[in-house]
Amino acid sequence: MSVGITVDNIVKEFPIGSSDTIRVLHGIDLEIKTGELTYLIGESGSGKTTLISIVAGILYPTEGTVNVFGTDIYDLTDTELVNFRLANIGFIFQQYNLLPTLTAAENAAVPLFANGTPRDEGVDRGYEILDALNIRDQAEKLPRQLSGGQQQRVAIARALIHEPRLVVCDEPTAALDAGSGRRVMDLLREVALAPDRAVIIVTHDNRVFDLADRIIEIEDGRITHDGKELPDGH
Repeated sequence: MSVGITVDNIVKEFPIGSSDTIRVLHGIDLEIKTGELTYLIGESGSGKTTLISIVAGILYPTEGTVNVFGTDIYDLTDTELVNFRLANIGFIFQQYNLLPTLTAAENAAVPLFANGTPRDEGVDRGYEILDALNIRDQAEKLPRQLSGGQQQRVAIARALIHEPRLVVCDEPTAALDAGSGRRVMDLLREVALAPDRAVIIVTHDNRVFDLADRIIEIEDGRITHDGKELPDGH
């Protein structure tokens, strides 16, 4: 294992009104190793989603740097950052963010289309990854025809299809029953065990805590626990 992601003194502030700000992250320092499944836990509003959004190149920090596999991502231009994300990062959003006019297979293949993969090839690969997630039979349906759990699995397929080096997940089992959630987390763990890949998961799901290699707790924008075991009180 090696260090894949280095987070150095990340501060994030959001504006309140016309002149005030609120600080959500307070100088976060963090290293994420490859080949490990890393969980971020903590109460709602603690800063978990803000942190992973910054790590994934979606939300700019107020201060600090993020290095992802040797690239200081916030030194890139906006266009370079978009291209870097397309090539290297998969993000599983809590709200799915599926495109309503595309089928499940097409939604799964969106990162491939963005990288220039021909449509037919992309859709074929969409079918393959939906099969791995046990929803191949839903591949031709539109998002509105899918259950919440099925939409979640399509979102997971979309994040994994281009084999990104960094996979970042925001509550990937939130809409899933126990069996489906376990299958999804087993798949994410299999993905994480690649020696050149890192996986970070925000979760409250105590059904899958045992799969983590590392558990980091955040409280009020600060890291309060970092280890293999759950912190006291969980």
